Amino acid sequence: MIELYTWTTPNGTKASIMLEEIGMPYQVHAVNLGKGEQKTPEFVAINPNGRIPAIIDTEGPGGKPLKIFESGAILIYLAEKSGKLMPRDAVRRMEAFQWLMFQMAGVGPMFGQLGWFKRNGADNQQALARYTEESIRLAGVLDHRLGEAEYLAGEYSIADIANFTWIGVLPFFNLALDRWPNLRRWHAAIAARPAVQRGLKVPQV
Repeated sequence: MIELYTWTTPNGTKASIMLEEIGMPYQVHAVNLGKGEQKTPEFVAINPNGRIPAIIDTEGPGGKPLKIFESGAILIYLAEKSGKLMPRDAVRRMEAFQWLMFQMAGVGPMFGQLGWFKRNGADNQQALARYTEESIRLAGVLDHRLGEAEYLAGEYSIADIANFTWIGVLPFFNLALDRWPNLRRWHAAIAARPAVQRGLKVPQV
C-alpha cells in the first residue's frame, strides 16, 4: 500500500496519475496548502522540505516502510517498483530521464514563477516578461521534440506524466496550446487516458 500525501497542483497530480496508471493501491491524505498543512511537524517528518507530494511505501525494500519526497523521485521509484512506464531500451530509458529532469529543472520552476507573478506581481512587467518568454521557449522545446516522436522518450513514460501536468496550466497564463501543434496533440492524447482523468481528480476537495 502506498500512502500518498498530495494536493491539487501540477506536482501533486503527477503522483496520483502515476499510481492510477500502474494500478498500485494507494490511500490519499489531502495536504491543504492553503491552510499551511505542508508545514506541520507531522508532514515535515515525511518531507523535510515541506512540499507535496510525498509518499510512504508501507512495503518498501526489505518489507520496511519507506518515505519518499520530490515528485521526480516518486515517479522513478514507482516506475521501478511496478516495472511500468520506464522504457526498457537503454537509449529510451535515458531519454525518459532527460525529459523528466527537463521538467524538474526548467518547466516546473519557470511555469511556477510565471504563475506567481501573474497572481501576485502583475505590476512587475520585467519579471512577467522574463518568465513568459522562458515559458514560451520551454514549450517550444517540447513541441520540437514531439514533432520527432509520439512521446518524449518515444513511448509513454514518466517523462510524459511529469510534463503533462504542467503544460495543462499554460492556458491559464493566456498561452494557448494552438501555437504548439505537436504539444497540443500530445497533451490531448494524454488527457484522454482514463487513468490520467482519475489521477487529476485526486484529492477530491
